[in-house]
Order: sequence, then C-alpha cells, then structure tokens
Amino acid sequence: MKKTININLAGTFFHIDEDAFGKLQRYLDAIKRSLTEPQGSEEIIRDIEARIAELFSEKIETNSQVISLKELDEVIAVMGQPEDYAVDEELFEDTVPPSYRKSKSNAGHKQLFRDIDTKFISGVSSGMAHYVGIDAIWIRLIWILLTIATSGFFILVYILFWILVPAAVTTSDKLKMTGQPINISNIEKKFKEGYESVADNIKNADYDKYGQKVKSGASGFFETLGSILLTLLKIFVKFIGVILVITSLSTLIGLIIGLFTFGSIDLWGSGDMMDYITLYDTTGMPVWLFSLLVLFAVGIPFFVLFILGMKLLVSNLKSIGRTAKIVLFVVWIFSLIGLGIWGVKQATSTAYNGDVISEALIPIKTGDTLKLAMRADTQYEYDVHRHGDFELKYNNADQRVLYSNDVRLIVRSTNDSTGKLIIRKSAEGISIKTARTRAEAIEYNYSLENNTLLLDGFLVTDPIHKYRDQEVEVILYLPIGTILQADENTYSFHRNDSRYNDILNNNDEGYYVRILKDKTECLDCPDSDFNEMDDDTFNFEEDDASENENWKQEVNAQFNDDTTPTPPTPMEPDEEYNVIITDSVN
Repeated sequence: MKKTININLAGTFFHIDEDAFGKLQRYLDAIKRSLTEPQGSEEIIRDIEARIAELFSEKIETNSQVISLKELDEVIAVMGQPEDYAVDEELFEDTVPPSYRKSKSNAGHKQLFRDIDTKFISGVSSGMAHYVGIDAIWIRLIWILLTIATSGFFILVYILFWILVPAAVTTSDKLKMTGQPINISNIEKKFKEGYESVADNIKNADYDKYGQKVKSGASGFFETLGSILLTLLKIFVKFIGVILVITSLSTLIGLIIGLFTFGSIDLWGSGDMMDYITLYDTTGMPVWLFSLLVLFAVGIPFFVLFILGMKLLVSNLKSIGRTAKIVLFVVWIFSLIGLGIWGVKQATSTAYNGDVISEALIPIKTGDTLKLAMRADTQYEYDVHRHGDFELKYNNADQRVLYSNDVRLIVRSTNDSTGKLIIRKSAEGISIKTARTRAEAIEYNYSLENNTLLLDGFLVTDPIHKYRDQEVEVILYLPIGTILQADENTYSFHRNDSRYNDILNNNDEGYYVRILKDKTECLDCPDSDFNEMDDDTFNFEEDDASENENWKQEVNAQFNDDTTPTPPTPMEPDEEYNVIITDSVN
C-alpha cells in the first residue's frame, strides 16, 4: 500500500504517489539550483512546471489515475536532468554546446501556432513560416497571390486560420512553434531572450524626455491626438503598400505568362498565329525577342514598384543590392532602345500611300435601267458584308491568299451620255513605289451583263505583300435620268459620309431611284406621294391626287415588267397644281 498525494501543478490537479512526489520535489529543487541568474527564475520554474503538467496529462488516461515513478521518469527523460545542461551564458553563443544536442527522445516536434511577436496582422503567416521553415515574407506573398487568383476567397481562409490556430503565448508554445525541445535549457534560454529584450527597451528609454513631458503636461490631449494621427498615417502607408504590391505583382505575373505563351509561338516555326504576326511585322524581329523586350521594358518598373510596396509593408526588408539595381537599369534602357527601333521601323513601313486607278465605260444611257449588286466568291465565303478586317484563306488551287472585304462603293451623277466605272486600289508602303506595287497586286473584278452590274464584295492579294491597309474604292458614274436599282447587299458597302459625295442613300436599296444632278429621286419608296428627295417640294390639289396615284401604279407596273417607265407629261404653268423642284448637292 502506497500513500498518494494531490498536487496542483500549473493549475492542474494530479494524483501522485509518495515516492514520485518526493523525486519530483528533488527534481524541481535541483533545477532551481542550476539556474545561474536569480532574475526571472520564478518565471522559468513556472514554465517548466507547466511543461511537466502537460506531459503528465499526456501520460494519464483518466483523471483518477495516479502518477507513479514510471511516468515521472519518462517525463524527466524528456525534460532532461539539470546537471546535463550548462544553463549559463554559453547558451547564447554562436556555437551550440554538445550537451545541448540530445538524443531523439529530447527532439521537439513543430506545432502550428500564430506568432504574435512578429505578426503583421494576426501572426498566421509568421506561424506558418516557422512551421514550414521559410521566411515569413514568402508566406505573405503566397497569401496575396492566392487571394488574387481566387478573387478574394483566401481572405476567408485567412480569417478561418486566424480563428482556429491558437496564438503562441507561453514559452512552451513558442518552443513548440519553432520545433525546439521543451526542456530546462530551452525554457531558460527563451525566457532570457524575452527578458533581455525588455531590459534593453527599459535601458534605452529616454527618461528625461518622458519626465519633461509629464512635467509640462504634453502627454495629455495633444500626445493622444498625435498618436492617433500617426496610427492613421501608418495604416494609410500600409494600404498604399498593399495596393502597390497587388498591382505590380499582377502585372508581372501577366507579363511572365505572356512571355511563355505569346513569346514561344515562333519557336515551333509554324501555325496560323505566326502567319498573322508575319503579315503585320516588317522588321523581322523574332517574336520571343519582342516579348522579352516588352517584359523587361514594362516589368522592371513594376518590379521597382513591388519592392517599394514591400518596403512600405516590411520595415526591415533587405535591399536587392547596388549591383542588381545597376543591372536592372541597364537592361531596362536597352529594352526601351530595342522597342524604339522596332517601332520606328514598323511606322516607316506604312509611311506612304500608293494608288492605282483604272477606268471603264458602262454602256448605260439616260433613261436606261441599271441593276447593281455585290457578289461573293464561294471558295472564300457565301455572304458579302463590308468590314475592315482581313483573313488568310485558301483558294481552290490550295494557295494562301490575303482576303478582305474592305471595298467602298460610291454612286455619283455625270453629265456625260454614258456611264463609267472607276476602280481605285490603294495600299501603304515604306515608299510610294512600294505602296503602288502592293496596290497593283490587289485582285478585284466586276461584270456587266443585261444591264446588271455585279461588283466583287471582296479583294484578294498574295500574302507576300503583307497586310498594309489594302483597300478598293469603286466609283460608279451614271448619266442624269438613269434609273438605278441597288441590291440590298450593297447597304454596308456605300455607308459613306458627305465627303465622298455619294448620292445613293442608305435604305433606298431594293427600290428604283432616278439619277438627278448630284442627287437621287426614289420612284417607288413607301409612304411618299412622289418619293421626292432632299428639298424637293410637291404641292397638289386634292382633286388631282387620284391622277397622281394612277400614274404611280403605272410606273410600278412597268418596273415589274422590267421595262423603263414613261415619266409624266410636263405640266403647264396654268394648271391647277404646281410642282417646284429645287436642285441640291449632297
């Protein structure tokens, strides 16, 4: 039969037998005697007792279990014997004494805590840095990247870590966080580190300054106000730092991704993307080199902003060094020079515009009816619609061609008795001669059959001439008095402003219009009595309205029979209605 004793160890009650209690007392007394300095010895003993209580709790299975010599010996094996440690100032030298490097049974295991001593917000990143064994700055950068990549979701994850991960408050917690063994030596060392830090702060304090403040009353309202303003300023500076870091880091990531995607296109030597780039570029600079120049020219300033933002966030951030600064500056300057040379060459390649003009007679005379339409080539596409883009396509002979719908249609009146068609091909080049050569290489055709004029709604050219804003402008001159019916597919090709002097109005497609001097007159447009154009004015008496309607039906009937309508007989001045026609120029 053994006597048991109830003890209170660091706020926790344990049942311990008499032999184990006596040995525990002798153990703690030996530890007290081993402490070399009196200051803080009580705090060190409390931390040691807390660690012993923690180990006891791990050993017992129920609250009624008694701590025996067996459990006590196992705890002492973990904590270590007092005589095994040189607990003095040699612990703070650069070299670790051999007695400090104990066996595996004395090795510590890391545990995740929040490091509130070096925290920036809550200590989550600092605690993770201790756990994984890297600098805390990289953990913070990873948090920022994950937050950007997930549109802010990892802010919630951070808050969750803040709530669930405990803070390292006690000495044992801090030793667990860093993975150091929780023994007598480390507890005393950790305590002395904290003690000396506090002592230095007290020793370096300017007591005369604070004494003068107390005497003068300056530590009152104005000091508090100054502290508040200083705190707000610090928060604002930190916010600016976060903005700089996020913005610069996002830009750098985008540039790097662009370098490894766009910049590696020409490494394979083929592909549609490379063909399109070649059509635009005339300098011959490799795409990977251009991407690298853009990365350096744009990325280096943003890298500087990133460093600036980090310095605003981390006060003791080390400099990248003078050599690195000089290298970055030189690379940045050379990148700007390279891009400048590329830009000048690219701009001069389109400095001049060259035109090639051809003219052909159209056997359409006054009173004739001409039908006008745009046509497509089914080897390229089925529909026609004007747009300024270009594409690389294959023709029926399996040859690559540069295909574009950049065709402009203009209709004008002429006093000549016969119509004519003017086709102007244009392109850009480094010289007028080069531009005219490109313009001559444009393939464009038309056909006229049975008073029906079909114009190509597209142009093609050899890709060897590259894309240099190739365009075709078709000007159709029709004699005054000619009747024109433009197909609805011509709408997008003659959407011109007033400077082109185009007399064919949009929305008149599909209707018959009469060519007048510098304008047109719609003959069968809906919701108009005489379908007058511009500032023509018609005044009729009600009695003659039916006569005019009968003539209009006759005109429409004649057009339906594909014949030329007969205009109404000119009216005498003394008739009951008067027609006033005022010519105007669009």
